[in-house]
Amino acid sequence: MAKKLSITPLHDRVIVKPAAAEEKTAGGIIIPDTAKEKPQRGTVLAAGPGKKDEPVTVKAGDSVLYGKYAGTEISVEGQDYLIMRESDILAIV
Repeated sequence: MAKKLSITPLHDRVIVKPAAAEEKTAGGIIIPDTAKEKPQRGTVLAAGPGKKDEPVTVKAGDSVLYGKYAGTEISVEGQDYLIMRESDILAIV
């Protein structure tokens, strides 16, 4: 896994590294950058401790599916990540 992040999520927040966008279709057609869809899958890099009575259920290393417009994009040391609430995560894959 990647090196340790210099930021730590608080409460029920989770930091996710989005999966790479598809470069080709199943038929072999190359997708231009302007037509690529935002990925809805990623890997959890860090998770906060949770709220007082609700611990976080995901952990670092989990592959997750999240909503199309979930989270806030952040850039740390040249890498792009998403920080979102655990409730924005739809499923662990």
